[in-house]
Amino acid sequence: MPHLTTYLGMALRAEHTLAASLGVVALGHAEQADVHHTCRLLAGMSEAHTQALAPIVHRYLSRDEDDIVEPDRLHAPGLTRARGGQIGLLRDLQDLHVLGTLVQTTWTVLMQGAQGLRDRELLAVATRSNSDTSRQLSWFNTRMKAAAAQALLVAG
Repeated sequence: MPHLTTYLGMALRAEHTLAASLGVVALGHAEQADVHHTCRLLAGMSEAHTQALAPIVHRYLSRDEDDIVEPDRLHAPGLTRARGGQIGLLRDLQDLHVLGTLVQTTWTVLMQGAQGLRDRELLAVATRSNSDTSRQLSWFNTRMKAAAAQALLVAG
């Protein structure tokens, strides 16, 4: 199942990248308490997803005795620093949304694979993680809507 391990690796890497990027945005926009605290909360979700997935990855690697082969073009780089000001926050939230969408589509693929394999443990982790990722995406979208008018219309 070399393609399953590819997607397991993608999920681990994408969740790790999203968690790290959320941490960067939390620190970079710490003056906005809701952004700081919510990004930290959402980063914790992504970290929990990687912890839940790790034993499953180990199980499949043990079974296949194969390394995770992840195509380079199927990952997104994370945020290494937050941008300044309201427009910077808006752009950072958009970047987080793109990362979150990659994470969610990866979980969707893994849910389908888990159903085909009848792997209840993987299906439970993928389903729960997919649901949490929907919550993350919803917050990114809501917060972008709140920031957009001021970012686009007020000089700063």
